[in-house]
Amino acid sequence: MAENRHEKLGLTDEQVLDMYRTMLTARKVDERMWLLNRAGKIPFVISCQGQEAAQVGAAYALDRDKDYVLPYYRDMGVVLAFGMTVQELMLSGFAKAEDPNSGSRQMPGHFGQKKNRIVTGSSPVTTQVPHAVGIALAGKMEKKDFVSFVTFGEGSSNQGDFHEGANFAGVHKLPVIFMVENNKYAISIPVERQLACEKVSDRAIGYGMPGYTVDGNDPLEVYEVVKQAAKRGRSGEGPTLIEAVSYRLTAHSSDDDDRTYREKEEVEEARKKDSIITFGNYLRGLGILTEDLEKEMNEEITKLVNEATDYAENAPYAEPESALKHVYEE
Repeated sequence: MAENRHEKLGLTDEQVLDMYRTMLTARKVDERMWLLNRAGKIPFVISCQGQEAAQVGAAYALDRDKDYVLPYYRDMGVVLAFGMTVQELMLSGFAKAEDPNSGSRQMPGHFGQKKNRIVTGSSPVTTQVPHAVGIALAGKMEKKDFVSFVTFGEGSSNQGDFHEGANFAGVHKLPVIFMVENNKYAISIPVERQLACEKVSDRAIGYGMPGYTVDGNDPLEVYEVVKQAAKRGRSGEGPTLIEAVSYRLTAHSSDDDDRTYREKEEVEEARKKDSIITFGNYLRGLGILTEDLEKEMNEEITKLVNEATDYAENAPYAEPESALKHVYEE
């Protein structure tokens, strides 16, 4: 019998199955979006593949009824865990009027949904970091019990927004969790050409906060460290920097040809550590994910994705004049 790691973290069998289901849903939505893009039906895909474990592990460690998340463009696992639906993700992919993120004004991956406390992101990378710090400051000033959780890539951690946000959060001991999803590439630039230090988490000391580097392919390891960070934030101990190391299994986006800067063998090697496989194996080893349950789960998610695709494809586009909404005073 395999070692039961999730029980030690206070997670039930149902909870870890739900984590796996969310990871698998993110993967299946993403795979469908690539097919739709290649068929000329949707304009753009920016992929979560290879990063689902970090996203879902972190989201499950938060209080999804009160914490705020400021996701970056790959965070399909985070937004699904926080209540965004497959149908809503597809409406965004097809740029339809009902897209909850922006009513089709922004590209896919610019997540935002007020009712689920998913704070809208923008195209310039890392702008969500100072926003997360501001939300944490507001919460502290109003004595509200929530943390803000912000994600970004390791390339983004070199932007001024990260350094300013981290410094401010450290000085004011704000309840914010910075999670770097290190997928080894900032578009085409490998991590060793992005950082002078060994790890992104090494930077934490400069801002007076603890820094941790964890296996981003292991949702339970990410869950544990984010849970601790949330506890620190809630008890007034301030921010935490977490680096979840994984690998981007696709090209940077549907407009990128990653064959120009990395070898096929490198990607194939990384696929062996794919969290969909490894976490699935962990659950199978404990007898939690049975053959019947897996078949049922796959069929259920496929049906969900098919129905969402059909709905979004046939949904109306926004009225042209709606482009002027929220621009000028009504």
